[in-house]
Amino acid sequence: MQAQIKSFIVIILIGFVSVGFARGAAKPPGKDSAIKLDQATVPSFPYASQITDNDVPVRSGPGTNYYICGKLKKSDKAKVVGSQFSWSRIVPPPGSFSWISMRYVSIDPDNPTTGIVTSDGIRVYAGSDYKEPIHSETLQLKLNRGDEVKFIGKQKGDYYKITPPAGAYLWVSTKYIKPLAVPVKKTTPTVIAPPTVDKKTVTKTITKPDPNTITKTVPKTITKIDTKLLIPAKITGESENLKAYYTLEKLIRAERAKPANQQNYTNIKNALTVITGNKDAGKAARYSKYALRQLKGFELALVISKEVQLQNEELQKTQKGIDQAHTTRAAQIKALALGRFAVIGKFETSSIFSSESGKRYRIVDNKKKTVCYASPTGAIAKRDLSKLAGSKVGLIGKIVASPQTSGALVRFTEIVELN
Repeated sequence: MQAQIKSFIVIILIGFVSVGFARGAAKPPGKDSAIKLDQATVPSFPYASQITDNDVPVRSGPGTNYYICGKLKKSDKAKVVGSQFSWSRIVPPPGSFSWISMRYVSIDPDNPTTGIVTSDGIRVYAGSDYKEPIHSETLQLKLNRGDEVKFIGKQKGDYYKITPPAGAYLWVSTKYIKPLAVPVKKTTPTVIAPPTVDKKTVTKTITKPDPNTITKTVPKTITKIDTKLLIPAKITGESENLKAYYTLEKLIRAERAKPANQQNYTNIKNALTVITGNKDAGKAARYSKYALRQLKGFELALVISKEVQLQNEELQKTQKGIDQAHTTRAAQIKALALGRFAVIGKFETSSIFSSESGKRYRIVDNKKKTVCYASPTGAIAKRDLSKLAGSKVGLIGKIVASPQTSGALVRFTEIVELN
């Protein structure tokens, strides 16, 4: 009986020891060790990764509240460039696209698959087959004037479907991402062989170039763009009409850059009129109609500018004619005056002579220098001429020698005040 009790106790003790050992073996690692493991396994950005499941959503932003832009399947590759919480930012995989407003993109006439941004700060949105462009509100980046975009597929609404530009990204949940090991490149040491020297004397023959045979670089001849050839008489489809419109828009800008006297919008207006009258043109017809109104304003400004220029030229001619007429008339008056008057000048009184010789006056020039003396003769000698002092006058009379001044003396019978 005691032997059975001892055996039972031994069995119970063995059971307790087994349970304790099992609990100790099943104890999970602490939190600190888990963090160290994660940090050790995540490589630095950017890195290549592989998708670990099928139908993994690619979203426009880091969260399930952002719309789906596409899906990836197991073993697909993705380039991870950053992360936010439990989401990885990736380069848009093949098949991804973006949206950009048509209003700010002009089609390159030399390459219809390429668009050129016409303004600064133009928004690019993440594209999705599950959302209309107008509702695709996740902003990827902004482009500036002169940036190029690549068209893919057809436009939708007022938006162009484009290849995601550099700097546009999408998001995938990090739990479906597995970093790929970067293959280590084996570097083979390069052995540089010493150069071999030929001991034989090498004679080099240098031929002097013949100046008559030198090929001259002929500059490219830039041919003038003919809008009649560029825009056919009939274009079908809204897309083709839009391409034609944006080509004309580019030509309008080029024409506006020219001097006013070289601007000519005739062919451009004709081409825009063709698009406006096309029932299949859609938006292109509206844009062309607006452009025609703009051109009307441009041409009106040119006409006004030309008229003002002509008026200025006529005014200059008239003024020149007036000046010439004035000069001619002044010369004629001077000639007539000199023929009639004995002397012309400013009339001043003089008191340096005695009263016996009669009343004397002086004629001075513009610098107040005395030209000659004057003495009234006849009836005019009785008049009070002091009121004319300081006035420009012409004296009619006879010029005689004056012994007292050793100069000229004008004995005048008439005095005329000259304006």
